[in-house]
Order: sequence, then structure tokens, then C-alpha cells
Amino acid sequence: MKIHEYQAKEILRGYGIPVPKGRAAETPEEARKVAEEIGGKPIVVKAQIHAGGRGKGGGIRVVNSPAEAEKAAKEILGMTLVTHQTGPAGRVVRKILVEEGVEIKEELYLGVVMDRSRECPVIMVSREGGVEIEKIAAESPEKIVKEWVEPYVGLRPFQANKIGYELGFDPGQVGKLRSVVSGLYKTFYEKDCLLAEINPLVLTGGGDLIALDAKINFDDNGLFRHKEVAALRDLNEEAPLEIEASKYNLNYIKLDGNVGCMVNGAGLAMATMDIIKVFGAEPANFLDVGGGATVEMVKNGFKILMSDPAVKVVFINIFGGILRCDTLARGVTEAVEEVKVNVPIVVRLEGTNVEEGRKILRESGLNFTVASGMQEGAQKVVEALKTKG
Repeated sequence: MKIHEYQAKEILRGYGIPVPKGRAAETPEEARKVAEEIGGKPIVVKAQIHAGGRGKGGGIRVVNSPAEAEKAAKEILGMTLVTHQTGPAGRVVRKILVEEGVEIKEELYLGVVMDRSRECPVIMVSREGGVEIEKIAAESPEKIVKEWVEPYVGLRPFQANKIGYELGFDPGQVGKLRSVVSGLYKTFYEKDCLLAEINPLVLTGGGDLIALDAKINFDDNGLFRHKEVAALRDLNEEAPLEIEASKYNLNYIKLDGNVGCMVNGAGLAMATMDIIKVFGAEPANFLDVGGGATVEMVKNGFKILMSDPAVKVVFINIFGGILRCDTLARGVTEAVEEVKVNVPIVVRLEGTNVEEGRKILRESGLNFTVASGMQEGAQKVVEALKTKG
């Protein structure tokens, strides 16, 4: 689950990390009031959407008075902001963050993420802040300082000090950085985060470190422990079909192709999308019904799949383990009988109760194209697309 910048900053503030003074606003009048409360200048007005690149898209303005803040808010609120992360459709701005401007002497990157190869969190810091960490890693990997943390031990003070000294900070700066690094790691660990990032973390002319921007993504599987975090969810920032899928504990991600993919398991989903692309087609979605899906879940998943007008062919690729092939077949046949389906459906089943599943499909009286393997299934998908025109 993602949250907005202003929400992430409030969480960081609770962990002792300095953030600029300010708060969110939903109207131009409220933006002016916040600017008046802040006092002084400059003031920054920032669009709040779940995507980066807001400044390049015109979603961040620096102003010098409450009146200018109100004017900027009028221009930003309601706009469709298009960035490299939103796609061409963009996102409608419904909230803004109004905060004090900060004198910037230097910009740093600071983030905590899971390193799956080492099975532990890794802290990454660079003095090349303000740009995406992927770009730094590709162009200047030597400029990234990394420190791995054993979860059962936690982050030790010497590790945070080590980061500061490796960055070339003087002892006074090392102490301030240690506090921010420790606070961010504690946020990551205690809130069950997948990512906790401050970019940029700025060093001011007075030698202070302030989180100028913040991004936090949470592990959905840990939200039951954090009702206060779950309450921060903004449904306006999520695709309607993804919201609908979450009601049935299904994982759905909208993509830009025309082949609807129903699978069980993230690994199989990735392989399915890869093989579709190899044969010249493009996936329209990632729909994972999971290992413990019921007939009702499969049926609802298929209905969600067919709600996307971009879907021209459906590819059902199931390896039955916990999810039995006959359960999948019953769910799909019931869904097809209820929903008006006018696109070809290619099915590949293997695993538990596969023969029962294939029998259900054959005897359903419905027009399924059954494939014996993934490659054959992908080929039949491409053939169906060509026939579809």
C-alpha cells in the first residue's frame, strides 16, 4: 500500500526525523490559511499523488506569499498531472501539501528496502540525492553507501556512524545523520514497510538535516497489525478494478496490453507475461487468484478480468497445487455463463485434479481453447488475437 508524501512525513515526524513545517490542504482557501500559519517565505505548494516526477509535470510551485500560495493551489488542485510514473492518463490532484521552503546546501538520498538476496533490510545512502536511486546505481554505483541490518539484532549505532563517515561527513554531521538513519530504519521495521525513502534528505546552510520529500510503501500482509496505517489508504489513487479485486483477496494490476491473464502465483504470472511477449502479444493485466482460491473467488476474478474493455483474449494459466484445477474450472465456467463473454478464452491446466478440470471445461458446452503447455497456450493466444482482428 502506498501513501501520500504529507502522510509519510507525519509518520517520520513521529520517529524524530525533522520535516518542513506545513500540512495538507484541499482548497485554495485552506492553502492560503496554511501559508499564513507558516509565515515567512518562500512557501512550497506540492501536488499530492502516488507518483514521482511531480515537479517536471508542473505539480510543485515555489511562492512568496499566502496570496500566491492560494493562486498556485487553484492552478494545481483539479489538474490532471502527467509524470513519467503516472503514464499518459495522469492523475487528478485532489490534495496539496503547503510547507515552508528550506535552504538547501546539499541533497542526499536515504532509503531502506529489503535485500532479498541477503534476506535482510539494507540501508542505502548517497550524496547524489534528488534523483532516483536506480539512476545512481546505474551511472555511479560507487557513490552509494550500503549497510545491511540483521533483523534479529537491529540497527546498531556503530553502523549508522559508519555510514556517515563513509560519506565523508564530519563528526557533528555524523551524529545528526545517525539520528535520521536510525529513525528511518525504525519506521521501516516497526511499520512493516516494503520501502522507506527520503529523497532528498537535505543538508541546510545551518548544518541541519531535513526530510524534504518522503515515500513509504507498506506490506499489505502486515496491515492487520497497523489499523492506523490502513486508514491512510486513498482509493482515489488506485485503479477501480484493483480496488474491486482487493475486496475478494485477489491481486490485480492493470497493464497496457490486450491479453487478460488469470494465473495462480506471482512467479507463474511473471512467466506467463514473459512468454506472451515472446510470441508477440502484450498482457493487459496481472490477475493472481492465489493458491487458496475458492470457486467464488475465481468467478469474481474472471468478472473483473472481463470488465477491462482492452482485453481481447483471455489466457488462463493454472498450475494446480493448493488451488485444484477442478475448482478453477468450475469458477471459470460459472463466470462465463453469468458474464457476456465475446472474446476467445485459452486455458492451460496442470497439476492437482487436472483431468477433472479439463473434463469440466469439455462438458461445459462453452467455447474454451485448451492448451497442453505454456508455449502452446501463448501460441494459441496470438492466433486468437489475429483471428479477432
